[in-house]
Amino acid sequence: MNVYDSGRMADVLAPLGYAPSDEAESADMVILNTCHIREKAAEKLFSELGRLRPAKQAREAEGGRMVVAVAGCVAQAEGEEILRRAPWVDLVLGPQTYHRLPEMVARAARAGGAVIDTEFPVEPKFDHLPDAAAAPGPIAFLTIQEGCDKFCSFCVVPYTRGAEFSRPAAAVLAEARRLVAAGAREIALLGQNVNAWHGEGPDGSPWGLGRLLRALAAIPGLARLRYTTSHPRDMDDDLIAAHGELPQLMPFLHLPVQSGSDRMLRAMNRGHAAADFLRIVEKLRAARPDLALSSDFIAGHPGESDADHAATMALIREVGFAQAFSFKYSPRPGTPAAGTALQIPEAVKDARLAEIQALLRAQQDAFNRSRVGLACDVLLTGPGRHPGQLAARSPWLQPVHLRGPDGVAPEALVGRVVPVRILAAHPNSLSAALIDADAAPGAGMGQPEETEVACA
Repeated sequence: MNVYDSGRMADVLAPLGYAPSDEAESADMVILNTCHIREKAAEKLFSELGRLRPAKQAREAEGGRMVVAVAGCVAQAEGEEILRRAPWVDLVLGPQTYHRLPEMVARAARAGGAVIDTEFPVEPKFDHLPDAAAAPGPIAFLTIQEGCDKFCSFCVVPYTRGAEFSRPAAAVLAEARRLVAAGAREIALLGQNVNAWHGEGPDGSPWGLGRLLRALAAIPGLARLRYTTSHPRDMDDDLIAAHGELPQLMPFLHLPVQSGSDRMLRAMNRGHAAADFLRIVEKLRAARPDLALSSDFIAGHPGESDADHAATMALIREVGFAQAFSFKYSPRPGTPAAGTALQIPEAVKDARLAEIQALLRAQQDAFNRSRVGLACDVLLTGPGRHPGQLAARSPWLQPVHLRGPDGVAPEALVGRVVPVRILAAHPNSLSAALIDADAAPGAGMGQPEETEVACA
């Protein structure tokens, strides 16, 4: 979502003459767009601000100016603290106010001091943003939902992103069409709880995410759809059915569970039990047998016992994940879990996290190896690291590397959906070969209007 937000910031700044720069030190403006989910992100922010300070001072010594801005969720949560610790920052803005960036830049220039804007506007920021600029490549992000009403005990999102808000279906479809026209072949729908999306349909009736996905799949030239991040409580039967109906909807789903212990799930205020999660997984795999799952896990949430940890390990073994994200619990200021006296010692959290990650790595390796020998379509995303090599993305979100056809520049093939056979599995990627590698250069390379085909 921060990638999407950063792109939209560039869009609103373009009329002022700003364009992306490759080097921060030589830029007229540097925006640090931040996440507050884990403590490490805030620490990295202040480290980066310290690194930028000499460049800003050098610019000022030469009679110029570098505007330094902090945006996103750390700015929303710690705006005053940022200005206290880094008084050379010019702008502090939350994730709901970046559409006002031009006004903030002008205010900072007039006042000569810091400008802070971390309000939650009554009107949605999307109503004030210009049309998105051209897609940056064959894969594009599209935010359809923001905020969260779940109030999990460990999470700051409800406090930094606000209440759940769903963009109208017509606005989402219009932006998707613009992205496809600009060259996007795959669109990932984004939201803090993206499957909680319930937007107004073009006819005024309420739509759910399943219906939106069906409408997006009808856009000519859009070959692939994904969505993230989901909550088990919002995984309804219509959305599950869409996984079986839409070939454009890729067979990969990130569905955070956080723990396999019902006691911990209650403490986390997740609103579902482990058995509920397992039933959803069963339904999803019945609808789409080749579906790969990803999830999130927290090790050492306050009050977690050895038995709770064992329940998480058992759930991981039962489900089997293609990949997952796992972290030790990090207290976030203002959240219910941060104030409890049931904190787990760091050494215990470290040991439990190591066990979880070892199992998840083994499952990811096994899943990658299970792809070897399969024929499937991949989306070509750009040149690879080596001459003549292509980078691609599998239906299961893995990076894929393959050699392109002789006589065809890799850049000319970006955005094509091509059939390959998986040759080898690596810890974080796959190697493949074009199935029609002996054909004439460019033959059978998948025209933009094609959609995915099933793997065999």
